[in-house]
Amino acid sequence: GAAVGPDFVGTTPALSLGLGGFTDSYRRYGQTEPPSIPVAQLFAPGSFPEGEFHDHPGDFNTYRVTSAEKRAIDRMSSGLYDKVRHASEVHRQVRRYAQSFIEPGIRLADMCERIENMNRQLVGERGLEAGIAFPTGCSLNHVAAHYTPNPGDNTVLSRDDVMKVDFGTQIDGYIVDCAWTVYFDEKYDNLVNAVKAATNAGIAAAGVDVRLCDIGEVVQETMESYEVELNGQTYTVKAIENLNGHSIEPYNIHGGKSVPIVRGGPETRMEEGDFFAIETFGSTGRGRVLEDMECSHYMKEFDAPHVPLRLPSAKKLLGHINRTFGTLAFCRRWLERPDGGSATLHGQNGRQEKYLGALKNLCAAGIVREYSPLVDVRGSYTAQFEHTLVIGASRVEVLSRGDDY
Repeated sequence: GAAVGPDFVGTTPALSLGLGGFTDSYRRYGQTEPPSIPVAQLFAPGSFPEGEFHDHPGDFNTYRVTSAEKRAIDRMSSGLYDKVRHASEVHRQVRRYAQSFIEPGIRLADMCERIENMNRQLVGERGLEAGIAFPTGCSLNHVAAHYTPNPGDNTVLSRDDVMKVDFGTQIDGYIVDCAWTVYFDEKYDNLVNAVKAATNAGIAAAGVDVRLCDIGEVVQETMESYEVELNGQTYTVKAIENLNGHSIEPYNIHGGKSVPIVRGGPETRMEEGDFFAIETFGSTGRGRVLEDMECSHYMKEFDAPHVPLRLPSAKKLLGHINRTFGTLAFCRRWLERPDGGSATLHGQNGRQEKYLGALKNLCAAGIVREYSPLVDVRGSYTAQFEHTLVIGASRVEVLSRGDDY
């Protein structure tokens, strides 16, 4: 397309429902359509787009907005903020691109491949220094999370599906974790709107010294104020009680704090400098998930024990995991790519052969953990929205906010 100015909002709407803005809005930064330029080349260092700011809730926090000291702390963190803003802009551009081609009839494996390849390209994949933070989740309907196609899975997206697209970008281990729900039939509007509103309510409640249980309460209250009618039956949208948001630490997607999405959670507080993924899930089913189906997501334990491995194949696979993914999550599809998950590290000679036995061995030894799909009852529908935010010293920044959601 022709060059456009910084006020360009885009011209192409998403192919799915419930999203704002236009999929080609990244052209305002000089990005091509489709995107091809690494995001680092579009911005001078220190000038990546900022997220959405809000003040810390609570009268006891009002001084933070004007405090010179608190603003100085935020400025000192500006190198770190630049990294997460960079990763956030990559996420926005990759997902806007995804929203331009995700439609009924697409094979999920092809969709994931396109999203992941664009993520690698726009972040400037460099092994553990920059790349994909975890496999692309594309869980359908009653499956809420942790599903991505394994090799040989030819599942195709249908017009009736409700799909949660959950992917992440990382720079120097700083992870941006952000997700939305894809759907094509207006009958799901209220389910999706409930979850979007609940996530936004959780985000708005976040701040220094806010108790995690209070976030859970406002999320549940918002979520359950919605009803959805499907096939003549009316459902209150239930917050899925055993899924939650989480703090994020370097190379550690699920940090030490969990953010509940129902009442009765921990009284632990959010603290200055914390990064959180605020994610909520709504369901027309039981509102509770179990592990089920074939596992696709794996992650090395952050504090993995040093276990002597007898199987040479397990030692070899662990070496590949350590070099390529470290403690970031990975999937079977990546092990079978010619680059084994990183062209920077392995060129086109990274493919792992006959690795399943070795992978099972690493899981049995407690070095790698399986993250199986999380499912509600068959026939139910689940939706998700998620953003990454940072609890700054002077205010909260919703890093991954976009014109889409």
